[in-house]
Amino acid sequence: MGLPISLFALMMISVVATLLVIIFSFSLVVITIGIIWNATLYILLTRLGSRIRHISLVNPFPKSISNRKESVLDHVKY
Repeated sequence: MGLPISLFALMMISVVATLLVIIFSFSLVVITIGIIWNATLYILLTRLGSRIRHISLVNPFPKSISNRKESVLDHVKY
């Protein structure tokens, strides 16, 4: 599947922060730790995202969509 938007944003913040750390302290250890950190975070967020989808019980969308006005006080004749 994929990540929900909020978890995807968290993942992108982690990737950008890791890239900034790698740029300012360039070493093989930092690159390795960054790759391991981002891979672990992705796995955890993917599992968390799949659990969140299963927990959702409420349907956020209405059963029908209409352009009809709900008000009885309508002064425009059709």
